[in-house]
Amino acid sequence: MSRARCWRGAGGAFLGLLLCGVGILVAALLLRTFTLPSNRVIWQGPAVAEVVFTSEERQLLKRALVGAVRIPTVSVSEEEQNYTALAEFGEYIRKVFPRVFSSSIIKHEVVAEFSHLFTVQGADQSLKPYMILAHLDVVPAPPEGWDVPPFSGEERDGYIYGRGTLDDKSCVIGVLQALELMLKRGYKPKRSFYIGLGHDEEVSGHNGAMKIVERLQSRGVKLLFVLDEGLAVLDGVIQGVKRPVALIGTTEKGSITLNLTVNQPPGHSSMPPEETSIGILSAAVSRLERNPLPNMFGVGPEASMFEQLAGEVRIMITLWYLKRVSLMSLLEKNTLAWRWALGHKNVVLFLL
Repeated sequence: MSRARCWRGAGGAFLGLLLCGVGILVAALLLRTFTLPSNRVIWQGPAVAEVVFTSEERQLLKRALVGAVRIPTVSVSEEEQNYTALAEFGEYIRKVFPRVFSSSIIKHEVVAEFSHLFTVQGADQSLKPYMILAHLDVVPAPPEGWDVPPFSGEERDGYIYGRGTLDDKSCVIGVLQALELMLKRGYKPKRSFYIGLGHDEEVSGHNGAMKIVERLQSRGVKLLFVLDEGLAVLDGVIQGVKRPVALIGTTEKGSITLNLTVNQPPGHSSMPPEETSIGILSAAVSRLERNPLPNMFGVGPEASMFEQLAGEVRIMITLWYLKRVSLMSLLEKNTLAWRWALGHKNVVLFLL
């Protein structure tokens, strides 16, 4: 009886300590949640004065994008691109942005026939340059499913529709138009920078961006940073944050495609082999699915984003907890079989 009392006493003490620990943790989280100051550093405005564009300049920007969308710079594969359209696009930007192509502080080069490299000379050559990237090509756009022709650049209710309006002719035209209008205002940068416009990003970038990289490497160019395409500045994208949030993408989602092939001696269903090609392939695919790529959530730039926004989002949540929510099971499922090519007819594999 005394032993039972001891066990009950020990259990009660342990439960009390556990509840006390949980209470302390909750109190700490609440205190941190409601006393954490907002990180005002991330809300500082730009270092330069705001540029005001005239109504005429805004119309020029819109017309420039519409004209770019109407050029069908489609990339189907590395071997199949609309080279006529790519050449036309090169002539188009020369016509639309004359100051960019005639400025004494800008050097323009055609790379690999259809890509473009601009070097904008800064006043202080001791500063490391940066680079802005975008691409001219778009993925195919079958007309089915479109409310307007995909290469019409039609405007409806204040929106311009067409393939490339988001990915990525808006960036191409936006960057060049900004530079054009800044040159019009006598703009001379302090820091040098590059603009690279690739022509085959949708099908690997081996002949566009890679050739630009090789050219810069041959000159010993070292960059401060690279901004590729860029992301949006959105209101309301993160619940609880009442200010615009700039989405800064520092990494790119990648993938690997594995082609598994099994070659077995020919046989017959009347004398099935000990192990079939299908069985070997199935085991290999199962092994891949059981060993997915590691989940890196919480150790990359998203962790810094949560830390920076913590003072703006008044919710009791921590990265320590986020890494354990059920969402993680979805993120960890990143390996799957997609396409099979097996045999030519139905056969009996096992005879009973």
